[in-house]
Amino acid sequence: MKSSVTRMGIVASLVASAAAQDYNEPPPDLSTLPSGSLFETWRPKIHVLPPTGQIGDPCAHFPDPETGLFHVGFLHNGTGISAVQTADLVYYYDVNPGGGYTIVAGGANDPVAVFDGSVIPIGVDDKPTLFYTSVSSLPIHWTLPYTRGSESQSLAVTYDQGHSFTKLDQPPVIPEPPAGLDVTGFRDPYVFQSGPLDSTLDSADGTWYAVVSGGQHDVGPGVFLYRNENPDFDQWDYLGEWWQEPANSTWGNGDWAKRWGYNFETVNFLGLDEMGYNPDGETFATLGVEGAYAPIQPSVTSMHAQLWAAGSISTDDDGNVTFTPSMAGALDWGQAAYAGAGKVLPKDTQPSQQSGAPDRFISYIWLNEDEFGAATGFPADQQGWQNALLLPRELSVKTIPHVVNNELVQEQASWLVKDGSDGHCVKLQTLGIDIARETYAAMTQTLSSTEDDRTLTDAAIVPFEQSPSSRFFVLEAQLSFPSSARDSGLQSGFQILSSDEEYTTIYYQFSNESIIIDRSHTSAASQTTAGMGTSPEAGRLRLFDVCSEHCKCKHKKGAEHDTERSVHHDEHMETLDLTIVVDNSMLEVYANSRFALSTWVRPWYSRSNEISFFHNGEEEVTFSNIKIFDGFTEGLPTTSQGY
Repeated sequence: MKSSVTRMGIVASLVASAAAQDYNEPPPDLSTLPSGSLFETWRPKIHVLPPTGQIGDPCAHFPDPETGLFHVGFLHNGTGISAVQTADLVYYYDVNPGGGYTIVAGGANDPVAVFDGSVIPIGVDDKPTLFYTSVSSLPIHWTLPYTRGSESQSLAVTYDQGHSFTKLDQPPVIPEPPAGLDVTGFRDPYVFQSGPLDSTLDSADGTWYAVVSGGQHDVGPGVFLYRNENPDFDQWDYLGEWWQEPANSTWGNGDWAKRWGYNFETVNFLGLDEMGYNPDGETFATLGVEGAYAPIQPSVTSMHAQLWAAGSISTDDDGNVTFTPSMAGALDWGQAAYAGAGKVLPKDTQPSQQSGAPDRFISYIWLNEDEFGAATGFPADQQGWQNALLLPRELSVKTIPHVVNNELVQEQASWLVKDGSDGHCVKLQTLGIDIARETYAAMTQTLSSTEDDRTLTDAAIVPFEQSPSSRFFVLEAQLSFPSSARDSGLQSGFQILSSDEEYTTIYYQFSNESIIIDRSHTSAASQTTAGMGTSPEAGRLRLFDVCSEHCKCKHKKGAEHDTERSVHHDEHMETLDLTIVVDNSMLEVYANSRFALSTWVRPWYSRSNEISFFHNGEEEVTFSNIKIFDGFTEGLPTTSQGY
């Protein structure tokens, strides 16, 4: 991030304080250390976060039509919205010196707070226009009675390329929730365009719509839909609660998309195809879910989830437009991953022109405090910063070809059997989740080491021949399993950030078809200091049975029985393709371009850098194509975001 003199002075003093720590000796109670003494200890380098203080929900992203830069915004310190800008999704620079705000509370519409918003890139006066939640009273929580008018939706415009958003001198354009509804929340307006909605509603091509997130007490979470047909963007017509789920219900049996909870937040709607963003493509939503484990406590949300859904748009018998999910899953399975917000990144912006990318939808997710704040007592004052945004992710329609048509595909889950599939093999469709190509290329531009392929059958922890020398690396590998492993207790993967005193284990286990991050021994500091989360992280990923590409994928009968047997002989279990990103204390695990699981890891000892193969001795596993890209931050300038 481009640094101001003030910020450089702040950081210099914090770094000087941090230099006194000895990471070869056992950790003290970290809460007894001086303020700022842990500033650099676990600070990430390539993730978005402000110079100091607390980062909140990502929001208010936009491509600047004048410069082609991409602005990434976020709530900051509970005061307002700050932002960074990037020309390549690798180097991020403060829009304002020291991470200063682009908008803060205190106006006629927002005397108490500014909540999340989204930006129309060419809006009022043909300038980027922020549509945000203006807050006039608190507290607001889905467990509490709702005060009508406490959350309204207002407009602000930037005339200086995003350095500040000027609030329009007018009342909120959506002053309160729809009449007659007892809502749980009414916030986080997200603006979007949709060809399917235009067709269904007979709207003009390119009409702007907005969804406001929330729900209804004693009914369930939902999304309120609005349409604008005015060039001043000050007349938003209410089209109904177009998506609603029963309170605390699940998609299917709940295995693949957790629970819908009681209140939706930060809902984004977007159109996707296999290339990326397409306003006429399949309709998807990303959403944050607020829920609770029993018993429900006032003002406490004990369960959060960052989900996605895809579905169809239609009208009901009363002529109301509705969104009906057809599949749903987790955008990130991490306990602290939440409040995802994305934006269309057109092909003519600076990042896309440099990489040759088409129109894309780029999503950022907030990694909140460990265990979403349940791990209380973390030495935040000693660290001097809190939370970060996860790596930018490209979303697309993901097709999985040549999948055996057996009971594994016949489930209400995070995939669909693609139209036109029949016979022995089918094509599945799901949400594709990949690290943004520019970010991925920067992290993997220099291969530092490889490991030989190996097969393990006995229980073993086998050290790599060469482990990373830093805590800024990418580990890639493929894991292959025999078909007999599906009903076994197999656990296989890697131990990372390892020494005799601490380690983190990442493995796949078939008993619940999940990738697990075992953090029970992640940090020696957890033995001396409260708030160092050690609970396991887990996310579900099914490895399907697939055919070789040349198989005909049709049932064979009668005289063709021998061909049928040869087709079945080509069946094998899908390979687990892992990409593990370690950016100091931030750990992101990606798999098969459709899975993400993120969390915090905070090893204390400087020697905790080893990587080992891990296998529990059940069945067998073959590791192949093992690559390490170490020290990916060495090419980043000291003025970049992620210092």
